[in-house]
Amino acid sequence: MLFVVDVGNTQTVIGVYEGQELLHMWRVATVKTDTSDELRLKALPLISMEGIVLDGIGGSAIASVVPSLTDAWKRALERMFGTLPVVCCAETAAGLFQTSYGFPSEIGADRIADAVAAQHRFGAPVVVVDFGTATNLEVIDKDGVFVGGIIAPGLETSAAALFSHATKLPAIELTDPGTAIGKNTVHAMRSGIVYGEADRVDGFVRRVFEELGYEAPVVATGGLAAVMAPLCKTVTDVDSKLTLEGLRLVYANCRQ
Repeated sequence: MLFVVDVGNTQTVIGVYEGQELLHMWRVATVKTDTSDELRLKALPLISMEGIVLDGIGGSAIASVVPSLTDAWKRALERMFGTLPVVCCAETAAGLFQTSYGFPSEIGADRIADAVAAQHRFGAPVVVVDFGTATNLEVIDKDGVFVGGIIAPGLETSAAALFSHATKLPAIELTDPGTAIGKNTVHAMRSGIVYGEADRVDGFVRRVFEELGYEAPVVATGGLAAVMAPLCKTVTDVDSKLTLEGLRLVYANCRQ
């Protein structure tokens, strides 16, 4: 079995694979001050409650956008499983990930994992929209080359900024408001935040298509994909485990 960890700024997604099948997936809050011991205390109960024996896990892989936690997770996983984890990056994904980026080392591990998994599942060209702390678009052209993307404030990040700067506006649940015209303050805010994000993503995708000169499948992933994907006219598919699948593929690539 394989243990995979996607460390985001807000949430950490953890999974266990057996072969190509994702057996279990958990989302936990990312705490940037966690030590390797604290990470083990979080991970071990998750494994235990599913009846998984540690000796049955033969390896691990990490994608992390939090440098301090990358090192902490590496130490935690090495102690848990007795082997060094594969850390996703342009180098470890070589052969699965081609890019025209000037500085491949600058590309986030989650973006690489998403691109690898999307191309594996949908072929090329393909566009990924990852709804997380940031809303990321990853663009793979018809030749299978990661040509770049877009990084914008995420849905919850934008909403938090509004709540903190407009003292009379309450924090709200980010769900589909049903209609664009708000009938009260909360309804109007929900419309502006949620529909604004959906239309922004559609606008981004249309600009990408215009620059590429052709259209492509658009796959949504990330913690808010289930909420946002049905509202985006350009999204064609949803895959909540896309990043973890990319980690599985990168791990297999390094073990060949």
